[in-house]
Amino acid sequence: MSTAHAPSVSTAPHSRALLSGQLAALGVERGGVLMVHASLSAVGAVNGGAGTVAAALREALGPEGTLVVPSFTPENSDTSPQFRATVHGLGEREREAVRAAMPAFDPALTPAPSMGRLSETVRRSPGSVRSAHPQTSFAALGPLAGHVVADHRPDCHLGEDSPLARLHELRAQILLLGTGFGSCTAFHLAEYRVPSPPRRTYRCVVGGGGGSRWWEYEDVALDDGDFAELGADFERSEPGAVRTAPVGSAAGRLFRFPAAVSFATGWLPAHRGAQGAHI
Repeated sequence: MSTAHAPSVSTAPHSRALLSGQLAALGVERGGVLMVHASLSAVGAVNGGAGTVAAALREALGPEGTLVVPSFTPENSDTSPQFRATVHGLGEREREAVRAAMPAFDPALTPAPSMGRLSETVRRSPGSVRSAHPQTSFAALGPLAGHVVADHRPDCHLGEDSPLARLHELRAQILLLGTGFGSCTAFHLAEYRVPSPPRRTYRCVVGGGGGSRWWEYEDVALDDGDFAELGADFERSEPGAVRTAPVGSAAGRLFRFPAAVSFATGWLPAHRGAQGAHI
């Protein structure tokens, strides 16, 4: 009696050539500007890990293309969800000890551990440049990298004086690589463009004069709690705006910055009140 066997599934690691070809087939624009949000665990095993994924992205973009990633640092703020999670259940003395141990932001050295392995790989790559915002910086590689990250005003997280506005002007593409629309930073630019957005106070540790100090400032109250719903409506309501295809073992979504921001600017006032989450 013969025994039927299920077809075998290849578990071989993905190569740079495979990933680059898939990115090109998805529609990554050669010579363009691309902002990426990535979950490398979703991409699966890759020969060479995060470095190979970054190389595949740059190969798909070509030598004239520019790669951008968020390199946010909520770890140096006491108004962030990360801080609240860290000190949850601690007494006042322990909370103050955690706060006192927070290092000042240094754009050349401060890691961005919550942003994932691809972001850190790009940030640490030779030739990478980083914007100067102490909480919501971006790192970039390529001919337009300096232009994208320049003049990121320290009291403007993700608005008109941030790299998001430069990316909008450049009609950059956005790639969600194994992540959902909840990670789509571009939607935050729309929060600045709605009428009279709610504002709040932020605090973080900054350097200067050979030491560090706490800095407090006011900015738009950022809230990504409904971005997954917003993105689903964007994808459903704008046929053809979002291209989808596998990249490695992950689902890839590719779309234009202006299309996403334009849709979000109309969607947000109709779907939310004046509340804002904390970053």
